[in-house]
Amino acid sequence: MTRIRLLCCLFIAFVLILITTYFRKAANAHPLAPSLLEITQVSQHHAKVKWKLPLQGVPRNTLRPQLPPHCVQSGVIEIQKIGTALIRQWEVYCHSPLVRSTINVSGIVESKANVILRIFLHDGRKLSMVLTSDKSSFVIPDRDSPLAVVWSYLNLGFEHILRGLDHLLFVLGLMLLVSNRRQLLLTITAFTVGHSITLSIAVLGIVKIPQAPVEALIALSIFILAVELTRDQKFSRTLMHRYPWAMALAFGLLHGLGFAGALSEIGLPAGEIPIALFSFNVGIEVGQLLFVVIILALQVLIKYAAVPIPARTVLVPTYLIGTLSAFWFFERVSRIIG
Repeated sequence: MTRIRLLCCLFIAFVLILITTYFRKAANAHPLAPSLLEITQVSQHHAKVKWKLPLQGVPRNTLRPQLPPHCVQSGVIEIQKIGTALIRQWEVYCHSPLVRSTINVSGIVESKANVILRIFLHDGRKLSMVLTSDKSSFVIPDRDSPLAVVWSYLNLGFEHILRGLDHLLFVLGLMLLVSNRRQLLLTITAFTVGHSITLSIAVLGIVKIPQAPVEALIALSIFILAVELTRDQKFSRTLMHRYPWAMALAFGLLHGLGFAGALSEIGLPAGEIPIALFSFNVGIEVGQLLFVVIILALQVLIKYAAVPIPARTVLVPTYLIGTLSAFWFFERVSRIIG
C-alpha cells in the first residue's frame, strides 16, 4: 500500500473518532472535572455529605444524590464555589447503619455522566466507586472489594483516553511519523513508559505542577510533532525522525502529567492506592491500544481497496493535527493569562 493510502486511512479513522468523541462529550460532563459525592461518617448515626459539581458540562440540576431513606438532612446546606466547581455540604442523621444501604445518584442514566463516590465509614474503612450510566448505585458492603476498585479505575482510565482528543492526536502523529511496524511498537512503548512514570509520581504527590500550563504544553508538543511531519525526510532527517522513541518518551513524560490531573480530581481510595493507580494506567493503555488497533485494521482494509487517492491529500492529516493543536494551545494559554 502506498504512503498516500496509509495517510488517508489514518485521516478517515481519526475523523470518525473525532466526530464520535465530540458527540459523546456533548452529552457528558467534563472529563477533567468529574462530579463527586463524598460521605464521611462521623459517628454511628451522623454523617457529613459533600456534593461537588463542575460548573461546565452537565447542568447542575440534572444530577442529584439520593441517600438511603433512613438518612435525613440536619442543618442547612452550605454552598460555595471553588475554582471550576460548585460545592454543597450538609449533615445527615441516619436512623440505621449505612452498611448494606444503597447510595444512588439520579440523572446519571439520562446524562451518561460519571460520578465519583467516596465513603469514609466510622469503622475506618474508606470506599471508592465510580458511578456510571451502567451502574448508577452502590451498596455499601460489609467488607470492601478490591475487585470493585480495579474495575472502576480501569474503566475510568479507558474512558479518559478515548475522550482525550489531544492524546489521541499525538498517538496518531506517532503513527504517521513511523512507518516501520517494529519501530512503531518501540515508539508507542516509549510513550507509554513516559506517561506512566509521571502519572505515578504526580498522583502520589512526589511532584506538584499546575495543571493549566501542563495542558498548554501538551498542545504545544502535538504542534511540534505536526511540524516534524511536514518535513521531507529525503532532504532532512532530524533527530525526531531518526529517534522517534526518544521524542515519544520525552513528550510522554509531559502527557503523563495531564493524565495525573484527571486522576487527581477523582482521588485515590486510601488503602487501595497502588491497585487503583495501576488499574487507571492499565485502562489508559487499553484505550490507547484499541485506538492503534483500529487504525492498523483500517490500514489493512484499505490495502485491498483499489481507490485512487490524489497525491495532494498526503498532508491533510498533518494539517489537521497542526491546526487543532495550535487552536488548543492558544485557547489554553488564554485561560492561563485570563
